Amino acid sequence: MRKDIHPDYKVCAVECACGNKFEVRTDKEKMNIDICNECHPFFTGSEKIVDAAGRIDKFKKKYNL
Repeated sequence: MRKDIHPDYKVCAVECACGNKFEVRTDKEKMNIDICNECHPFFTGSEKIVDAAGRIDKFKKKYNL
């Protein structure tokens, strides 16, 4: 590897709009994000699937699922 081309990684404090805080390593010192794994509908289980005109059933029938 070549020297002096890589960024200086440091601990970054990340704060979500929902209030969740955690730390990651990156070249920034602080980040504010809109959505995280604590408030995203996919991870919380509150995800709602909207079936438009039976598309899910059509897909399952097509591939015998």
